[in-house]
Amino acid sequence: MLLSEVIGQEKLKQQLVDMVQHQRLSHAILFVGPEGAGALPLAIAFAQYIVSIPNDNTNALGADEIADLPAYHRASQLMHPDLHFSFPSITEKPGTKNISSNYIEEWREFINGYPYGNVFDWLQSIKAENKQGNISADECQEIIKKLSFKSFESAYKVLVMWMPEYLGKEGNKLLKLIEEPPANTLFLLVANSEEQILPTILSRCQYIKVPRLTTSEIEQALTQKAHLDPEKAAQIAAISDGNYREALHLIQHSDADFLTQIREWLNAILKGGPLAQLKWVEETSKMGREPQKQFLKYFNHLLEQSIRIKVLGNDLPLDPALKDFALRINKIAGVGQLEAIVEELDKAVYHIERNANPKMLFMALGIKFYHIIQNKTLILTEG
Repeated sequence: MLLSEVIGQEKLKQQLVDMVQHQRLSHAILFVGPEGAGALPLAIAFAQYIVSIPNDNTNALGADEIADLPAYHRASQLMHPDLHFSFPSITEKPGTKNISSNYIEEWREFINGYPYGNVFDWLQSIKAENKQGNISADECQEIIKKLSFKSFESAYKVLVMWMPEYLGKEGNKLLKLIEEPPANTLFLLVANSEEQILPTILSRCQYIKVPRLTTSEIEQALTQKAHLDPEKAAQIAAISDGNYREALHLIQHSDADFLTQIREWLNAILKGGPLAQLKWVEETSKMGREPQKQFLKYFNHLLEQSIRIKVLGNDLPLDPALKDFALRINKIAGVGQLEAIVEELDKAVYHIERNANPKMLFMALGIKFYHIIQNKTLILTEG
């Protein structure tokens, strides 16, 4: 993956190239960015750039000038001998070590096909089921062993560690290596949040913050990479909240008529009574976890637009059907009520991701919404 193929983050890309070309490269760099911002593909593209540059040409080659080099071909396939990876994994079977190299083929497939995926996606791809992945003490020993050797053909040995949040106290085994690494050894750590990383590791890293993608960057990526028509790309980009992974999931469920589903739910809550709510919950619980999550996020987006209309006025450039429904919702709830519902939807998404029972979750949400709206009613059908 070339740096130019990473979505957005133009300033960071140039900053990274300048660090190499002006020989200001720190031995340990921590990339921190929210889900879907591209911290992992950015770090991997940077690592591939570094290991592809010939020893005698460090200052001359630009980020895309490496594309035709044999070393880049190996690096782009994640098979370069000086490029190493560490990531959360599970114990395959009793008696075996929990180390990343056991899953390197799956890792290559995952990165080549889904570089903006999150840890949940990764663990599902290796059939972890309900097992919690981690970066084990055995993995730390493997890292120390790998990086003790001289580089094979590049100026640098590079280790990309994804999700150092999954390091427990065993991460202390790496402190000396990170603080005083072998010559020309580079650590690239990629995290969603620095809060769960061992402070002793944090203090040894140069910090690079990867911001959320802009709506226009996601919109452009959806038209160019996902081949969406511009109108649909604009709608999905507006809902994705700077998260390209989220945008890709929304594409999968873009044909779902979430607006009708929301209307039916609110009518069941406010007018239909328990039997109508139960019928709606029974149908929704059959959707599957990912569509349920996308539905809740779409509802959340709709309420956020309703709040914007309340605060900023009715002139916002929104899809007509979405805008009409947002106005209808504003008739039954004030800003404080809408914000309370948004908070409940955020919590519900969190619990869906952690395998909550959907029937119990949606029934509880319906009851909470009823009390938040304080028994006001609204005919939400057309006309």
